[in-house]
Amino acid sequence: MELRIPELGDNVALATVVGVLVKEGDQVAPGQPLLELETDKAVMEVPAEAGGVVRRVLVKVGDEVRPGQTFLELEAEAVPASPEEAAPQREALPEEVPEGKAPRQPPAAVPAPAKPQEAPRLVPAAPSVRRLARELGVEIREVRGTGLAGRITAEDVRRAAAQVLAPAAPEAPPPTPRLPDFSRWGPVRAEPMGGVRKATMRAMAQAWAQVPMVTHFDEADITDLEALRKAYAKRAEEGGFRLTLTAFLLKALALTLKAFPKFNASLDAERQEVIYKDYVHIGVAVDTPHGLLVPVIRDVDKKGVLALAKALQEISERARERKLTPEEMQGGTFSLSNLGGIGGTGFTPIVNWPEVAILGVSRSQMKPVWDAEKEAFLPRLYMPFSLTYDHRVIDGAEAARFCRHLAGLLEDPLGLALA
Repeated sequence: MELRIPELGDNVALATVVGVLVKEGDQVAPGQPLLELETDKAVMEVPAEAGGVVRRVLVKVGDEVRPGQTFLELEAEAVPASPEEAAPQREALPEEVPEGKAPRQPPAAVPAPAKPQEAPRLVPAAPSVRRLARELGVEIREVRGTGLAGRITAEDVRRAAAQVLAPAAPEAPPPTPRLPDFSRWGPVRAEPMGGVRKATMRAMAQAWAQVPMVTHFDEADITDLEALRKAYAKRAEEGGFRLTLTAFLLKALALTLKAFPKFNASLDAERQEVIYKDYVHIGVAVDTPHGLLVPVIRDVDKKGVLALAKALQEISERARERKLTPEEMQGGTFSLSNLGGIGGTGFTPIVNWPEVAILGVSRSQMKPVWDAEKEAFLPRLYMPFSLTYDHRVIDGAEAARFCRHLAGLLEDPLGLALA
C-alpha cells in the first residue's frame, strides 16, 4: 500500500518534512502518526491510513513534499490462502496405452478464463456536476476535487474547462540571476531557511506578483481610548489576560468592515467576480522566534472587547509555542499588523492574498493639538496607521473613507464599547 501526502489546506501546495516518526520494519497501527510536516506556518502530523509493516520510507527530514506524493510504502499483514489454494497440485502422469490401440488424443485446448476487468474508479461528484462536465467537454475522472473528502465541485469542473480553453502560457520569466561569490571579499556563512520563512517567502512573492497595491496613511486621536483601556486593564488582569490596544482595534475593524463590505471580500479574477463574505475573521500578525505567523480570530464582529483581548492572548501564545493547527491559520478575511510595541512612524504592509486589504499600525505619539475653545495647544495621543489595498477592487476614495470611519470609532471609545 502506498501512503500519500494528504491535502494541506487552502492555497497550500508545499510542505517541509520536519520529522519522520517511523523506520523500515516498524509495525504501525491505523491512526499512528508517521510524519510531521511544517505547512502554512504550522506543524501537522500525518497519520497512518491502515495498519501494517513499514516496507520503505521515501522521504527524509528537510524534504519538500506536495499533496498526493507517495511518502511511505506499507505492507499489510498477509491473508491466509484458502484450503483449495493451499493444496499442492499433483503432477499429471502420462497415460498408459494398451497394446494395439492408438493413444487417446487430448481434448481441445480450453481458453483460460478472462481476467475480470478492473472496476472503474468511483468519481465523487453529484449528478449535476457530472452533467456540467459533459456540457463543457471535461473528462471528470481527470478533475481534481477540492471539496470535502476530495469531492468534485462545479467550480472544479469550470476551472478545468478554463485551463483547457486558456491560451498558451506566456514565456516564463528569466531565471533568478546567480549570486556572486561573496567569499572573495571576506568570510561568509550560509544558513538554510526554515519552513516558516520559506512559507512567508512564497506567500509574499505570490501576493506581490498578483495584487496591484496602494497604501493610504492616516492617524487617529486615541487619547480617550487609552484612558479607557487603562481604566479596565486591572479587570482584564483579574481574568488572566491583558487588555491591549489591539483588542480595541479588532472591534473597530469589525464594525468598519461591516460598514465597508468590499474590504472584507476577495477577487475572483478568472470569473471577474467580487466575492463578499458575511463573516469577519481577522488574521493578526504575531512576532515569534520562528518567524511571522498570522493566526485567525473568528467571528470578530460577534465578540466584545474583553472577549477579543482574551482570544488574542490565547492564540498569540499558541503561535509562539508552535501549537497552531493549519485550520487556525486559514479563512481570514482581513489582516492586522501592529508594530506599535516595537516602534516606527509608518510602513506599507503587503496584502495577504486572497484578501484585498490589510491594516498596519505604528507607535503612538503625543502631539500638540490646537484647541480653539481654550485657545491653547493641548497634548493628544495619536496613533498612525496605514491601509494597503488591492486597487483592482478598491478605489482611493473608498480607502480614505474606510480610514476615516475607523478613526472615528477609535476616537469615540464609549460608542465603540457600546457597539
